[in-house]
Amino acid sequence: MSLRLPQAPNAGLFKQGYQTYSNADGAVQKNIQACREITKLVLTSIGPCGRNKIIVNHLQKVFITNDAATMLRELDVVHPAVKLLIMASQQQEMEMGDGTNLVLVLAGEFLNVAEKLLTLGLKPTEIIQGYQLASKFALETLEKLSVSSSTVETKQDIQKVIKPVIGSKQYGSEDFISGLVSEAILNVMPKNPKAFNVDGVRVVKIMGGSLYNSEVIKGMVFPREPEGHLKNLKEPSKVVVFTCPVDISQTETKGTVLLHNASEMLDFSKGEEAQVDQIVKEIADAGVKVVVAGSGVGELAQHYLDRYGILTLKVPSKFDLRRVCRVCGATPLPRLGAPTPEEVGTVDIIETKEIGGDRVTIFRQENEVTRTSTIVIRGATKNNLDDIERAIDDGVAAIKGLTQDNRLLPGAGAIEAELVNRITQYGEKTPGLLQLAIKQYANAFEVIPRVLAETAGLDSAEVLPRLYAKHSTPEGLSFGVDIDGESSNGVKDITAEGIYDLLASKKFAIAAATEAANTVLSVDQIIMAKRAGGPQVPKQPRPGNWDQAD
Repeated sequence: MSLRLPQAPNAGLFKQGYQTYSNADGAVQKNIQACREITKLVLTSIGPCGRNKIIVNHLQKVFITNDAATMLRELDVVHPAVKLLIMASQQQEMEMGDGTNLVLVLAGEFLNVAEKLLTLGLKPTEIIQGYQLASKFALETLEKLSVSSSTVETKQDIQKVIKPVIGSKQYGSEDFISGLVSEAILNVMPKNPKAFNVDGVRVVKIMGGSLYNSEVIKGMVFPREPEGHLKNLKEPSKVVVFTCPVDISQTETKGTVLLHNASEMLDFSKGEEAQVDQIVKEIADAGVKVVVAGSGVGELAQHYLDRYGILTLKVPSKFDLRRVCRVCGATPLPRLGAPTPEEVGTVDIIETKEIGGDRVTIFRQENEVTRTSTIVIRGATKNNLDDIERAIDDGVAAIKGLTQDNRLLPGAGAIEAELVNRITQYGEKTPGLLQLAIKQYANAFEVIPRVLAETAGLDSAEVLPRLYAKHSTPEGLSFGVDIDGESSNGVKDITAEGIYDLLASKKFAIAAATEAANTVLSVDQIIMAKRAGGPQVPKQPRPGNWDQAD
């Protein structure tokens, strides 16, 4: 009788197509390896000299950027362990707006050094416990390492915070861009800085010219011109915003009208004209000089709006419509007709001008603090404009973090070098096997100054020992990597250059990276169901020209 071999394990347990990876097959090591791949991808993009990546997404759209958040958003990652790291990075983006790369690189490095400990025979549980102790100590230490603080009262204070953030994306242009951003932020900063809204700073990208043709406008800029003959208003005017079409109401059902002669035909349209004339006259009598329409504007309505000297602007986006209401202080009206005094907003100046080849309409508020400020950025290519916009978004988000906690840390890898020293000393004092995990956790922070040195073209084997030597002295806290190469040894006092990191952002990044690394280490089995929707076979493009006959 032949021997019956058992089928694959769990063959009858799950539906067909399931994949399982258990600890016996080295699931933890495989997860760490996958996380290392994604970390390698974003590692060289850290810092001002970070390299760009070309990403082609599933729609064949090309992105050229060194912004980790954009890369991860456009890459279709399927590995479940890597997705945990990406989620931590996205959380950093939502909470702080900057430091997404730091989260991913630190989490990857924590897993990298954990792999060595696993090889030595430590259990994942022991590593996780050591990491938790080290993380708690690191966060407490950061509180004591604050070297400066900043306010949001002057342009210099704001630039102190946003210049390093923008410099990491647009190295060389950070002075000019941070000047634009700080001016835009001061325009919209409320009396209580905690109420600052990042949506108050808008960006409009117009191709052509160079970055130095960019400007800040108090108010909103719409990349279209008004509908009617009236294009400019130079004095304060009342504004009404309609979310419905500015046109005669259509009947719900279709009907047939029988006309016998020419006079009947003339009388038929007269009723409609009188109705529209009456509505527009009521709006004009309320003192309204500007109508903003969320939907279409009918030809007949436009004729009467022009006759009564009312400027008409069509804003198809409901989000922009909301922002117009915020800028002007108007209430969006779902019905056509005369507005009440409470529903009317005001705008100081409306002008239409040509920037590059585009006609734009500008709603300008001359008062001291406006609700919205717009940065019009110019550039040669679309990719360049997109990258500048990302840098501006990060800079504005940094100010949001600053309004919550105004303490600053030295940047350029200085704080990471200090943490390596301090956490290693803490590990020495910890008894048992946990000290191995704590010391390796400390070593992981070395990745930041090392990459900053390498991407700047310095020899990290020379720079890092000098950096640690400085940090072993009492006054060495503010020394970081000199990427400009002004000093002979690659290390200089970073605070003298005004390079700071936000304490709140750094704390959140370290906590998120540790949590993500611990979650990946605690996984010992992955069970994946088959993807829905049949076989996932990518479509191959047909050879030859698309319009060739088959």
